[in-house]
Amino acid sequence: MLDIYDALHTVGGIDHVLVRHEQGAVHMADGYARATGEVGVVLVTSGPGATNAITGIATAYMDSIPMVVLSGQVPSSLIGYDAFQECDMVGISRPVVKHSFLVKRTEDIPGVLKKAFYLAASGRPGPVVIDLPKDIVGPAVRMPYAYPQEVSLRSYNPTVQGHRGQIKRALHTLMAAKKPVMYVGGGAINAECHTEVVTLAERLNLPVTCTLMGLGAFPGTHRQSVGMLGMHGTYEANKTMHHADVIFAVGVRFDDRTTNNLAKYCPDATVLHIDIDPTSISKTVDADIPIVGDAKQVLAQMLELLAQSDKQQDFDALRDWWQSIEQWRARDCLGYDKNGDTIKPQAVIETLHRLTKATPM
Repeated sequence: MLDIYDALHTVGGIDHVLVRHEQGAVHMADGYARATGEVGVVLVTSGPGATNAITGIATAYMDSIPMVVLSGQVPSSLIGYDAFQECDMVGISRPVVKHSFLVKRTEDIPGVLKKAFYLAASGRPGPVVIDLPKDIVGPAVRMPYAYPQEVSLRSYNPTVQGHRGQIKRALHTLMAAKKPVMYVGGGAINAECHTEVVTLAERLNLPVTCTLMGLGAFPGTHRQSVGMLGMHGTYEANKTMHHADVIFAVGVRFDDRTTNNLAKYCPDATVLHIDIDPTSISKTVDADIPIVGDAKQVLAQMLELLAQSDKQQDFDALRDWWQSIEQWRARDCLGYDKNGDTIKPQAVIETLHRLTKATPM
């Protein structure tokens, strides 16, 4: 890895953040990717440096965070001979990455980098590991650097456009619902479909709840927001989900923190599920109308169909549903005692929100 550091110093143009531990480096790259939407990049040494990175890589994998991890490896001729700080990074990381590469030739590095960044950022995002033996990145190896303009992966072709027939069925079901709810997760954040989520929710007068990963996809201050759901969520969000007759799930994985007892989960609901990862659909909760595709593209298609339709949403038909939601809201489940000498954490957060809510981040 020292040879790569020398190149970083010589070439310039790349911001480098030095950390004290590899796990911290991966978590920082994770945070960078969450905040910017760009691919986070990590550089770690071989052996313990690589193994120290695994916890952060697993976190990024579970939360679908785009990341490329460059790990050092012993020289190619020593792989498999238990050399000093040898570690099977490809094997160790396999369960918690989208893909792992062990680069054997210097001339393959540009193509592998192109593939790694494409894999990390496309489809359902996630971490990718590139294992680099010491002998292929040393100063003795010099050759023209040709970064590919395009990438070709025959076995990897994420579906972006949703099936038009399924989208029509989903829209028809939503508009016929008496107690619908829009359930938004981290897939909406990754797809950057904030505008489409808000527009569709307003057009159809849908209450909206978000997972922890989906917070920010729909404004928490919007009148149609019922807050976060799940074991740490609001009373009104959980009641809305439980009593819904149609659940419109956008980029969610129905994890145990939001579903609890699956045998009793949303017993009367028809489930519409949009996700770019087909393996996430019906994995935990059966989808009655599955739609594989990019959330932004699918919602845009749905809005297009809605604009072309002669039938518009009947807001009066949802009046009783909204009255029930307002009764649950009236419980003020997030309320707290503001008296006393101790500063409550809720008060601190509320004050920070009041002082910064108009400030762009």
